[in-house]
Amino acid sequence: MDQVANYLFQIGFSFSIFILISLGLAVIFGMMKVINLAQGEFLMLGAYFCTLCAQAGIPLWLSFILAGLAVGVFGIIVERLLIQWLYGRIIDTLLATWGLSLLLVGGVTTIFGPQTASVSAPLGMVPIGDFGVPVYGLVMIAIAFTVLAAVYAFWRYTRFGLIVRGTMQNPNISAALGVNRSLVYMLTFGFGSMLTGFAGAVLVPIVGAYPTLGIGYIAKAFITVISGGHLPLIGTITASSLFSTIDGVVGTVSTSVIGEMSVLFVAILLLRMLPLGITGRMTRGT
Repeated sequence: MDQVANYLFQIGFSFSIFILISLGLAVIFGMMKVINLAQGEFLMLGAYFCTLCAQAGIPLWLSFILAGLAVGVFGIIVERLLIQWLYGRIIDTLLATWGLSLLLVGGVTTIFGPQTASVSAPLGMVPIGDFGVPVYGLVMIAIAFTVLAAVYAFWRYTRFGLIVRGTMQNPNISAALGVNRSLVYMLTFGFGSMLTGFAGAVLVPIVGAYPTLGIGYIAKAFITVISGGHLPLIGTITASSLFSTIDGVVGTVSTSVIGEMSVLFVAILLLRMLPLGITGRMTRGT
C-alpha cells in the first residue's frame, strides 16, 4: 500500500510539472499557432522574477502571482514589438524568437551571472508509511489542478474565452463581426506568457533560477502540446496524463533519466501512429 501511494505521488508530481510548463505553450502554440522558441526563457524569467520578489521580503505565494503577471506584461510587449508582424510567417517567427531566446539568456547571464539563485519553501515532509513525501510536492499538485481548472473555466465559460476561440478558429469571420483581432491576439499571447511565467515561479523552490532553465523544460512542453493534437487544452491534459504516468512509474522503478527517455520514446511512437495527435480524430469527426 505504501508503494502504491508513492507511485501515485510520483505520477501526480510529474503531472503537475507537465501541466504547468505546457499550459502557456498550449495557448501560444496550440491555439495561436505561434512557434515561440523563447518560451523556455519566459519560464526562466518567471523564476527570476519570483526569486527577486521573495528576496525583497514578499511572501512566496504572492511572488508566484507577481512573477506570472510580470512575464505576462513582458509577453504583451514582445507581441506588440515583434510577434504581431510575423503572424503566418513561420520561418521568420522561428528566427525572431530564437534571437529573442539568445538575447534573454545572454542578458540574464550578464545581469545575474551563471550561478543558480533560489528560494526555499520550508514545508517539510509528510510520512506515507516507509516513505517521506515533500509537502511542497503536494502543494505543486494542488496548484497544477487549480490552474488547470481555472484555465478551462476561463476558456469555456467566459465571453472573452469564447471570443478568443472564435478568433483563433476563423479570424476573418470574427473581424467581420466587429472583433478587434489585434487586441485579442495581444491579450492571448500575454495570457499564455503569464501562465508560463507562473510555472517558472512555482518551479523555483525545487530547481532554482538560472539562465538556461528553460532549455530543460521547453522540449517537454512542445512534446506534450504536439502529442495532444488540435484541441490544445484537452490534448495537453490527455498527453500530460499519459506522459506523467510513464515518467512517474519508470522514474520510480529505475531513474529519472530513464523515465524521461521512456516519455520521449512513447511520444515518438504516438506521433507515428497518430500523426494528428491524440485529439486529431476528434477534429475530423471520426
